[in-house]
Amino acid sequence: MRVLVDLHRMILQLRQTFKYLLSPESTGYQSVVMASPRSNQKPPLGVSRRTGRYLSATPEEGDESIREEVSTEMQYRVHVPPTPDNQPMDSMVSNSPSPRRFHQGPPTQQFVPSTLFTGGHKAETRGRILDKKSSDYEPAPKTPGKGNTCSVGGCDQRTMRNENGKDSYPCSCSFKICRDCYSDAMNINGKCPGCKEEYNTGLEENDHLPVKGQYKALPSPEYDDAKYPRVDTRLSVVNNKPKNGVDFDPGSWLYETRGTYGYGNAVWPKDEEGGKNGPPVGGGGPLSGGAAAFAEKKAKPLTRKLPISAGTISPYRFLALLRLVVLGFYLSWRIRNPNRQAMWLWGMSVVCEIWFAFSWILDQVPKLNPVNRSTDLAALKEKFEKVTPENPEARSDLPGIDVFVSTADPEKEPPLVTANTIFSILAAEYPVEKLAIYLSDDGGALLTFEALAETASFARIWVPFCRKHDIEPRNPEAYFMTRGDPTRGKLSVDFVKDRRRMKREYDEFKVRINGLPEAIRRRSDAYNAHEEARAQRAQLEAGGDITKAMNMPKATWMADGSHWPGTWITSSKEHSRGDHAGIIQVMLAPPGSEPVMGNEEENLIDVSEIDVRLPMLVYVSREKRPGYDHNKKAGAMNALVRTSAIMSNGPFILNLDCDHYIFNSLAFREAMCFMLDRGGDKICYVQFPQRFEGVDPNDRYANRNTVFFDVNMRALDGLQGPVYVGTGTCFRRMALYGFDPPREAKDHSLWNLCCGGSKQEDKSFWGPKKKKATKKPREMQVEAANGEHEEEDDENHALKGLLPKSFGDSLAFVTSIPIAEFSGRPLGGPGVKNGRPPGSLTGPREPLDAATVAAAIEVISCFFEERSEWGQRVGWIYGSVTEDVVTGFRMHNRGWRSVYCVTKRDAFRGTVPINLTDRLHQVLRWATGSVEIFFSKNNALFAGTRMKLLQRIAYLNVGVYPFTSIFLIVYCFLPAMSLFSGEFIVETLSVTFLAYLLTISVTLLLLALLEVRWSQITLEEWWRNEQFWVIGGTSAHLAAVLQGLLKVVAGVEISFTLTSKAAGDEDDEFAELYAIKWSSLMIPPITIMLINIIAIAVAVSRTIYSTIPQWSKLVGGVFFSVWVLLHLYPFAKGLMGRRGRTSTVVFVWAGLLAIVISLLWVTLNPPSDSSGLEAGGFQFP
Repeated sequence: MRVLVDLHRMILQLRQTFKYLLSPESTGYQSVVMASPRSNQKPPLGVSRRTGRYLSATPEEGDESIREEVSTEMQYRVHVPPTPDNQPMDSMVSNSPSPRRFHQGPPTQQFVPSTLFTGGHKAETRGRILDKKSSDYEPAPKTPGKGNTCSVGGCDQRTMRNENGKDSYPCSCSFKICRDCYSDAMNINGKCPGCKEEYNTGLEENDHLPVKGQYKALPSPEYDDAKYPRVDTRLSVVNNKPKNGVDFDPGSWLYETRGTYGYGNAVWPKDEEGGKNGPPVGGGGPLSGGAAAFAEKKAKPLTRKLPISAGTISPYRFLALLRLVVLGFYLSWRIRNPNRQAMWLWGMSVVCEIWFAFSWILDQVPKLNPVNRSTDLAALKEKFEKVTPENPEARSDLPGIDVFVSTADPEKEPPLVTANTIFSILAAEYPVEKLAIYLSDDGGALLTFEALAETASFARIWVPFCRKHDIEPRNPEAYFMTRGDPTRGKLSVDFVKDRRRMKREYDEFKVRINGLPEAIRRRSDAYNAHEEARAQRAQLEAGGDITKAMNMPKATWMADGSHWPGTWITSSKEHSRGDHAGIIQVMLAPPGSEPVMGNEEENLIDVSEIDVRLPMLVYVSREKRPGYDHNKKAGAMNALVRTSAIMSNGPFILNLDCDHYIFNSLAFREAMCFMLDRGGDKICYVQFPQRFEGVDPNDRYANRNTVFFDVNMRALDGLQGPVYVGTGTCFRRMALYGFDPPREAKDHSLWNLCCGGSKQEDKSFWGPKKKKATKKPREMQVEAANGEHEEEDDENHALKGLLPKSFGDSLAFVTSIPIAEFSGRPLGGPGVKNGRPPGSLTGPREPLDAATVAAAIEVISCFFEERSEWGQRVGWIYGSVTEDVVTGFRMHNRGWRSVYCVTKRDAFRGTVPINLTDRLHQVLRWATGSVEIFFSKNNALFAGTRMKLLQRIAYLNVGVYPFTSIFLIVYCFLPAMSLFSGEFIVETLSVTFLAYLLTISVTLLLLALLEVRWSQITLEEWWRNEQFWVIGGTSAHLAAVLQGLLKVVAGVEISFTLTSKAAGDEDDEFAELYAIKWSSLMIPPITIMLINIIAIAVAVSRTIYSTIPQWSKLVGGVFFSVWVLLHLYPFAKGLMGRRGRTSTVVFVWAGLLAIVISLLWVTLNPPSDSSGLEAGGFQFP
């Protein structure tokens, strides 16, 4: 019934607007209803459009006139009314005299970005056309006669232009037409929509128009079309038909040049400089230089490994071995020489020292082979973006990249921060048509949605400004806050004028973003009041009781006057954070393959020589329903993986947190150097270091974490690769799908390492035994989907059937897998295994249509992952709060390797909490995830034989390090116990003990100095890291261990609550550093500090007034107590606040602990002469 009402409303609208042509801005709110994939209704037949899955029928035709369905594989239908933005197929093919009914490519392209798609489990999939008037930067209406608007009805794109920026008319009648409409006309009947005459393909020299078949098509895999319907290839795949039925022949280049291209010519022409048949010496072509020079360019590596110099790494390894030997002798001596007078003190100290030695080994051994890497961006450009016989137009042959940005709560993650991250991605130096950005809003907030719409509008002027003046960084907030001379290195005369204009526009943009919450609230209140008034009026007309309160939900309203399908400000059924429909909105449509030059009228500044195209930008909010485990961030990432596979299918995925922006616009190209280099097909991800802004100059709490990112991660890069740290990571899509590397990894089992089992052949009495080549089921599944099996048997058919069971029931997603695998291969050539033909990714892509987005809506539903391997083997792994470490561990366990990319200019930058309590809770979350890993099947002890031994030790340390907190806390109390009792961990401070202690301490210091040298960090950063290791180990790590044990043993989860207090000076940049937020995590460090301070005072007083003072024991105890206090000094300084404004709760806890400790000491060790004290001491009256 609702569908009929919507159709009736659309018929009335069409009758009112049929007499004149509607512009896209006045399209209004029309409903596009799509039956749910799970609906029991039988989908009606319709006219197939573009892919055989897009069905359109006019309301006037009815069910009787609907034609035969082309494809019945998909279980949904899309009814789109015939508006100027959407015309049925018949009107496109017919030679109608009216030009307004000529549409094929651009109408669908325009329909998708202006439509909000929603759907989910047991709900209809709907697409509602939104009003396009939400942007302040929409182009002004074009007046007739200016010649810059396409004359095809319903199309508002720019007319074609040549390289000089002038209008180009492909027909002699001077009919104004855009490139997309021209391509559609050539595909339909080759006639001009204006004069109805055939186009003359003899274009002017400067008019480079897209011609079908001009580029080599990608050899698509052989599918069983009856079982696996084909899906449009997007972004990374070519889907062109050959020109005139003939494929591009590279042999046609032979003899057509004068030897300027060197390699590839059959003979060398006569040349004055090169001789009769010799190669030319320096020709004038882009590939000049002879066959040898050209071959050298093609074989030039994209990356290079730079090992640490032997003068640094050899002493480093020697000192590590020396310290290991000394630790062994020391522990042996400690066990053989107990302290008979204090066995309890000796026993605890020995156990703690043995654990510390074990923990140091786990941390130190993986550091023995650090490496540095460098990339050659010039070689990447030469290889993928220069003129070649396979790529005559020098189009980019780089693969596509899908960028994921995740956010969940606009209150904790401000939309302005997310918007600046999006700006930096949109302006990145990477082929625009190969880039797609997906924003995951896991909270489904209208504030995030409208902020992204404003971001897309402002990007139309910000991105061209960045490209014109080569701006770095391309985050407007960070750029305008950068100190220094902004004109340094800028040669353009209008830079200052453009920068002032852009600064003013950005300030207005921030005002709009900051005013969105209030605007949404006021708008919703107004609409809700109007709805209540209408309901009361209806109740009055029906004769009801108007005094009865109206129980109407407080909805959140969009700008077009419709309900927001996501989370409402006032939660309601099906509109709360855990219960809302899935939403997909294409904010910026996929760009074409041809550059589009801008003008000052649309872009506010002169960008007539700048390409103003923008990458595709998509808003995604997955469906959430009660009763389903949505798996937090990991579930949101997996939803983006499936959505992007259907909409763009980039073979590489880069994920960023909403507060991490691109600081180096060439970061994407840096990652591609590793992925596309020789042997790069075995790399699962490229990890960039995390760099942070807004940290206090002294880095009091080691927020920059430079020791981990510059020491540990570089060292792991010399093994099997760095661990995945959650953001700033470029993945290979096939590795996320759970597939094995293309070539079998080496077996690193203990037998092979000790006995050389991998190198020995299995021999029998008759000689070497030939092993039958076996393949993993996952590899056979890919080959079966690609059609690469030489023999088709029942096993291959069974493997094909396993794909939907592993990845879900979406055939559109399954059929995209082999395409992504092919697109991610490096270029083929001598010595390159598993390569792809050059020029296979240079063709244009197909525009999005409604059926594709409807298929994407299906894969973000809450039930899609049921009975599949998502979260278990495929995608981000579930079951831990540190899903990043587990996901990387699974990839390394399958034999993949990763690399660490440290660029000269930081690739990414983000923010980090500088407040003590926030920092402790961040560490608590990481440590809790490590404890969960230790008690799960992802423990490194259970890793497979494809993981290297040292890599296994590194992952084992990830799960073990929180347990060090137990021994660390005990060891921090030992000095105080020694001072209170008058005993020490050893019987006497002998020369042997002091020699061991000195050797161990000196070797540790020398190792630190060498680490500082080869990692290029500072000694102060190393010391800050040591201090916070003690602070975190005595607070957050201990809480994580307790929380993990309770969760594993009793299934109880503990949460630590915060009580926030305002900072003293809110205008200070580092005001948050001085804010005091009390947490129970602070109790153990405070207790340790107070006990050690009291113990020092007690021991010094007792020794001074003692008859026979034992200075050796006092010195030993005081030395270790001071060592503990020095490590906890940043913690104590954080409790003091700003200028000594210590929180009252700190004094309360200090007083209570001092009283408790004093009473315990008097009780356990009363004075020896009690009677004397009673006789001459103080007595109560």
